[in-house]
Amino acid sequence: MNPPGNSYALILAGGSGTRFWPLSRDRKPKQLLNLFGTGTLLAHAIRRLDGVVPRERILILTNEKQLDAVRANAEGIPADNIFAEPAKRDTGPAVALGVGLVAARDPDAVMLVLPADQLIRDADAFRSVMHDALAVAGASDGLVTIGIQPTWPCPSYGYIERGAPVETSVTTQHAAHEVVRFREKPDIDTARGFLTQGGFSWNAGMFVWSLPVVRAQLAKHAPDLAAFIDRLCAADDVRATVAGAFPGLHARSIDYALMEKADRVLNIEATFDWDDVGSWISVAAYLEAQGDDNRANTAITEVDSRRNIVFNDRPSSRVALLGVEDLIVVQTEDALLVANRHQADAIKKLSELLPKELL
Repeated sequence: MNPPGNSYALILAGGSGTRFWPLSRDRKPKQLLNLFGTGTLLAHAIRRLDGVVPRERILILTNEKQLDAVRANAEGIPADNIFAEPAKRDTGPAVALGVGLVAARDPDAVMLVLPADQLIRDADAFRSVMHDALAVAGASDGLVTIGIQPTWPCPSYGYIERGAPVETSVTTQHAAHEVVRFREKPDIDTARGFLTQGGFSWNAGMFVWSLPVVRAQLAKHAPDLAAFIDRLCAADDVRATVAGAFPGLHARSIDYALMEKADRVLNIEATFDWDDVGSWISVAAYLEAQGDDNRANTAITEVDSRRNIVFNDRPSSRVALLGVEDLIVVQTEDALLVANRHQADAIKKLSELLPKELL
């Protein structure tokens, strides 16, 4: 199925660079890293949209610190389509900004909202799902969310509880279901219950909607965001309006601002692979195995060492391991991280102690 001729995509490419320090920095967060030797996650996010949304209709939101690096990784995206948010206001205002920018160009458009920092390798399956999601969103009065089929009872993700399948006026390969409700990040026992019961998806932060529907829902449930969109549509100078009005918006997530309150939400479950690559542990699954379950992005020398993760960003240097277990070793030009792999999620705490020039 061909996507609607008025389809747009908004890629959210902001965030901080704390989880993957020292490789990541404030100016170079996860989506701007070449973690797998095949280009940055942002570049992949753009390429996956080929055949779904033309690059001249892809918009990217980032922040001032990362603007130059985003532009360098956004091949084929017009310079006017890349915007830096003037303040950090979470995904609610960011999505409203994207909706306003698209609405100023085409008030009847259908648009995707996608994170820049997720790993999806099956691009064909991704395109198939997005084609269907655009078609369903364009033909219904609901907001569409893409869910990920859970592979384990993860307590770190929000969940989407699906209801009955939906009949639409369009023919699709992937069924849409009514969403019963969104569930916050559960404890492990509750997550196990979700998987046992069935009908639950992980919330991956991917949304699809027509502009008339999402603007009507924002007007009802988040009137300040709707008013901001109206200002953008009427503005003679969009960037000046953003600079003046965006910092005054109340910071909250798009889930809280809209999705959990919307009158009707539909869900399409993804058939593509997905990983949010949230830590060095996640990255290790895609690195080469060496020795006794060590994982590395380059050749290492190891003796009596096991279950270590090595990422060496200095081609001229060599990492050697002797008698160590369960370490994360990350080498860059100006810093070296040695951490217990069981504390991978705590690496971001180092940002409170590191010199500013290393952040």
